[in-house]
Amino acid sequence: MSVNLSSAGRTSDRLGPRRQRNRRRAYVALGVILVLLTVGIIYELNQPALRVSDIIVYGADQSFAGIALKAMQGRYLGLIPRDSIFFFPASSIRADIISLHPDIAAVSLFRNGFTGLTIKVNDRVPIARWCGSTSSPQAASSTRSNLVNCYVFDANGFIFAALATSTQTVNSFALYAPLEGGTLEPLRATIAHAEKLPPAFDFARKLGTRGSPVARVVFRKDEVDDHLVSGTRVTYVLGNEENAYTALSSAGEGFNLTDGSVDYIDLRFDGKVYVKKKSGRQ
Repeated sequence: MSVNLSSAGRTSDRLGPRRQRNRRRAYVALGVILVLLTVGIIYELNQPALRVSDIIVYGADQSFAGIALKAMQGRYLGLIPRDSIFFFPASSIRADIISLHPDIAAVSLFRNGFTGLTIKVNDRVPIARWCGSTSSPQAASSTRSNLVNCYVFDANGFIFAALATSTQTVNSFALYAPLEGGTLEPLRATIAHAEKLPPAFDFARKLGTRGSPVARVVFRKDEVDDHLVSGTRVTYVLGNEENAYTALSSAGEGFNLTDGSVDYIDLRFDGKVYVKKKSGRQ
């Protein structure tokens, strides 16, 4: 059996350019379809039916709607509106609201159909009062008159507002502690060693159950002074609250924390309790 190779080669030569032309036509058709789809999508996204026109602020300052509208002005790449219900800048809206209102912990955004947006905020919870980096003798009292320069902070140690007369904090005592980075401006700053605040505050609350509440908690580097309303000072090593309270409990009833007879109690040394009573007190 014989095969005409020259004839087969000529047929292949004719089919090659034809396949290339068909492939190019397919690519052009696909490109045209994609362009038409893109134009159609952009056109629909620009229609009022798919753009935010109604903003509801749930249980908060209604001015937040204006902040959201400002963040949604303009277009992405000059084509897609920023107030599109599908592409509105949620992260920018959240950041702008929190930036202007540090007392807000979180902002939630919800779509209402194709033209509505709901804003809901969660306020920060004031854990206690921060009244300075160091304590002074004049700060011994916890009265409001001595706390005019105090601020409130949340569970993360973030200072978010100046103390107001109506402010109710989780803890009644005042905190004196340095701020991160040594900053002098309290508002929007974070308290140093904020991660150690919960056990330190637990210690202060338990200490208050022994007869006299804590008026102020003072951080001094790696040590803590708890000043009781009765005038007694209790000192321990920051982060060693459990051992310090165990040692205090094991000391028995050898001292009174309610009548001001004790000057200070030192719990800085494991398993030992040093008590200094005031002169003339038994």
